[in-house]
Amino acid sequence: MRLNHDEAWERIDTVLLDMDGTLLDLAFDNYFWHELLPRQLARARGEPVEQVRVAVREAYASRAGSLDWYCVDYWSERLALDVVALKAVSSQRIGWLPGAREFLAAARAGGKRLVLVTNAHRKTLAVKKAVTGLEAWFDTLVSSHDHGRPKEHGEFWPALQRQLDFDPARTAFIDDSLPVLAAARGHGIARLWAVTQPDTREAPREVSDYPSIRGVGDLLAAP
Repeated sequence: MRLNHDEAWERIDTVLLDMDGTLLDLAFDNYFWHELLPRQLARARGEPVEQVRVAVREAYASRAGSLDWYCVDYWSERLALDVVALKAVSSQRIGWLPGAREFLAAARAGGKRLVLVTNAHRKTLAVKKAVTGLEAWFDTLVSSHDHGRPKEHGEFWPALQRQLDFDPARTAFIDDSLPVLAAARGHGIARLWAVTQPDTREAPREVSDYPSIRGVGDLLAAP
């Protein structure tokens, strides 16, 4: 298995990859935050689950775009619920997206520097590493919490470049979040791809602003 468009890949040294919705199936996260957590919270509070679901959805919306949105410590404190423990006991649902490991193997075989760049908190990352062993594929794992800003924030990218010392003109980045891709584009990342089916339970979405792929397996050459 090899990367497609070999000549274009020859101009890329570093490949930055999102985790949830790019390599790992976002079905777990959507299930966790929108189904499991509201049910557990309703049980703990003795309230109707639909009432709690609405309240939780509003709470999420209030922190959208901020680092808190991704912070399990923040949500554990705000909801009075051990979010990390709940993730751990439901971790059997965590899984790779189709073609993700094959892509990583091909990129590694092609001599690319592979860096995981995620908004997930380090505690969430630890849970997912324990299930998937994803750290074995990467030269470096970066959480945006290390820099105090989410990936969709313009100031995250200069901080990441200082940490990794990559050349934006020779770097590719793959993510399922359009605001994150916009921030990466603003920093001059040369090659960008948007994942259109981050959750295998949902249909692919339409993306027009960026080159799009259903999943990273689309970047592999046909056998």
